[in-house]
Amino acid sequence: MTSRRRVVLGSVGLAAAATGGGVAWWRGDRSARAQGAADALWALRFERPEGGSLVMADFRGRPMVINFWATWCAPCVRELPALQRFAREHAARGWTVLALAVDQPAPVLEFIARFKLDLPVAMAGLHGLEWQRTVGNPSGGLPFSVVLDAGGRVRQQRLGESHYDELVRWAAEAAP
Repeated sequence: MTSRRRVVLGSVGLAAAATGGGVAWWRGDRSARAQGAADALWALRFERPEGGSLVMADFRGRPMVINFWATWCAPCVRELPALQRFAREHAARGWTVLALAVDQPAPVLEFIARFKLDLPVAMAGLHGLEWQRTVGNPSGGLPFSVVLDAGGRVRQQRLGESHYDELVRWAAEAAP
């Protein structure tokens, strides 16, 4: 092998290693940002559509699914029965599903009454929108779900419609 060829191949190898290291750093940084956002979650309060506040510190220490949704979002509406079923069937294991609406209070209240939604519901507001961007949804797309284990660690993030079987699998993966 000529010395020129060794230099070129060595340079290619070095570039590949640097790229791989950069990707690993970026992923690790993104993961660290998501975990930092999860830690900051406990200081947040969200207004409930019927009045009053949902205080996130009250949920600390519980595994949970936080779902961002809207009444006008078809995939959000389709996934709500799966979220309700999961919440009902996993409550005895300590799981909570919080539904943070990216909407106005009046249509949310109408939706809750019409579809008999029995999850804790609050308005995402600006803090919620910023939180979901920081935890892994920079586009702010809906629906968006985040799974936290009982230690408050982000275990799963999902942009798009979630299904019951996925929720059960995520809960099993998040179990201690």
